[in-house]
Amino acid sequence: MLCFALLLCVLISGCGKGGGGASASSSEQKGTRGSTLSVLTCSADGTAVEQNDAAIIDYSNGQEGYLQVNYIGSNPKVKLQITTPQENTYTFTLHGNGYETFPLTGGSGVYRLSVFENISGDQYATVLSAEPEITITNEFGPYLYPNQYVDYSDADAAIKKSEELAATSDTDLDVVSNVYNYIISNFTYDYDKADAVASGYLPDVDATLESQSGICFDYAALMASMLRVQKIPTRLEIGYVGEIYHAWISVYIEDMGWVNGIVEFDGNEWEMMDPTFASTSDDPEAFSPESGDYLCKYVY
Repeated sequence: MLCFALLLCVLISGCGKGGGGASASSSEQKGTRGSTLSVLTCSADGTAVEQNDAAIIDYSNGQEGYLQVNYIGSNPKVKLQITTPQENTYTFTLHGNGYETFPLTGGSGVYRLSVFENISGDQYATVLSAEPEITITNEFGPYLYPNQYVDYSDADAAIKKSEELAATSDTDLDVVSNVYNYIISNFTYDYDKADAVASGYLPDVDATLESQSGICFDYAALMASMLRVQKIPTRLEIGYVGEIYHAWISVYIEDMGWVNGIVEFDGNEWEMMDPTFASTSDDPEAFSPESGDYLCKYVY
């Protein structure tokens, strides 16, 4: 079973194990921060594209930190590869059901984009490629827009829940705390799903909210969605602690920068590994808390 971890700010009081669920009832004081939703929507404007009979790569909104791809061929197994200016390669599954959104997490520069169709077994052939030079003017765009891994819309119940959870908040840290405590107080880990989950699995935030269960990838995607629509830039990150594969999130707090604090699921419960540890870093690729060496491989 894959072991996942969730990265959150530990500067927040009450962010430890056993915190109570947060929700804005009629008897609770409204916060001074406000909880109005900001649900950004992605679009394929057609002003900067590479296309053929198999696929369309649309990077018209690259300055916002995302691109969209629409596979229009008939092959049942299709992959997208995005290689960042730093030569980090991300591989995604394309589903052929319209435009899908992917974040540009490598900053400005030349991206190599390739769509592959399956030939046989694990062999694939390139059917479309592009190498656009993209200047990202919205540095937080990749972490405020939805994408294939952190997928949501304004119609989702999970997004409406975010507004409710944020209603008592005075600060962004309060919002993170409220969302975190709601999840750990009300959700259960799905061990059977963790054992059976297949490669290419994508979270469904509303399904996770309704069932109040899931694997750690589900938890992280749900929390990232709830925070992004509260205008809190949130990275869903995947990497390693030693040889163990993990997923976690980090958040950007104004005047503090990217705040990283480890909250780990050990297979039985959520707990803070080091409640006094907190760091800010300009490097999203790696950080080393006292509990172990965390190597971030992918950012979504």
